[in-house]
Amino acid sequence: MKELSVNHLLGIKYINKNDIDLIFETADQFKEVINRPIKKVPSLQHITIANIFFEDSTRTKLSFELAQKRLSADVMSFSVAQSSVKKGETLIDTVNNILSMKVDMVVMRHKNPGAAYFLSQNVNASIVNAGDGAHEHPTQALLDSYSIREKLGEVGGKKVVIVGDILHSRVALSNIFALQMQGAEVMVCGPKTLIPRYIESLGVKYEPNLRKALEWCDVANMLRVQNERLDVNYFPSTREYAQQYGVDKALLDSLSKEIVIMHPGPINRGVEITSDVADSSQSVILNQVENGVAVRMAVIYLLAQKIK
Repeated sequence: MKELSVNHLLGIKYINKNDIDLIFETADQFKEVINRPIKKVPSLQHITIANIFFEDSTRTKLSFELAQKRLSADVMSFSVAQSSVKKGETLIDTVNNILSMKVDMVVMRHKNPGAAYFLSQNVNASIVNAGDGAHEHPTQALLDSYSIREKLGEVGGKKVVIVGDILHSRVALSNIFALQMQGAEVMVCGPKTLIPRYIESLGVKYEPNLRKALEWCDVANMLRVQNERLDVNYFPSTREYAQQYGVDKALLDSLSKEIVIMHPGPINRGVEITSDVADSSQSVILNQVENGVAVRMAVIYLLAQKIK
C-alpha cells in the first residue's frame, strides 16, 4: 500500500509530488463517498482528533470537523477563548494536556508562523497545519490544486495567477509551492505594496496590471485583503483597490478566452469579485468548498495510517 513520505502535514514545502498525487487519488475515492446517500465510512473509528484553533475560522474548521466525522473519528474541538491559554498556559502544556486524554492527531491553526512545526518537534502526535500566521495553509493549497485538476483535467502546464494580498497570505505561499511542484506556471498580481520583495526568488512572475494577468492565465485565484493583518494602509482605499484589482462580469466577458475563477473565502463581494462573477459558470468557488472535505478526509486518513 502506498503511503505518505511524512508523519505530519506542516506545509507544502515538506511534502513531494508523489504525496500530492496520493492525496488526490485518495480524495477521488472520498469524493465518491460524500456524494452517497450514506456519507460515512468506518475507516478511523480507532482514531481521536483534536481541533485546536487559536484564530477565528469558519470554513476550514467546519470542513475539518466534517471530514473527521465522515471518517468516523472521535472529534474534540478546543476553543481558545474559553481555555487556560488565556491564563498564560504555554502551547506545549495545552497540547500535552489534550494528548493525555489519548488524542492521536492535532489539527491546529495558530497566528504564529512555524507553530505547527514547533509542535511537531515537541509532542507525540500527528500534526496537521490548518494555517500558521502568514506562512502556510497546506490543505487549502491542496484543495485548490485538486479543484483545478477536476475542472481542467490536470495542473501541469496550466498558468495560474494569484491576485490580491500576497504579502500577508498563507494561501498564496502554499499555492505557489503546490502549483510549481505539479508543473504549473505561477504569476502574482496586486498592488506593489502587497507583493513580497522575495517573490521573484520563488520563480514567480509579477504583473501589476490585472487585465494583462487575466489574459495570460488559465486560472485566477482571487484573494481577499487580509485587513486583520494590516498594520498600516497599503493602498489608498477599498474602493480604489476594487477598481484596480477587482474582477467584475464586464471584465471577465471582455477577455479573449474563458478563464476559471477561484477564491479561498471569505469573499468580500464587490471588492475582489462581484456577485455575478462569484456565482457565474466560470467560478469553482463552491466546488472548492466541497473538494475541501474530500481532500481533508484524504489527508487525515493517510496520516492516520502512519500512527503506530
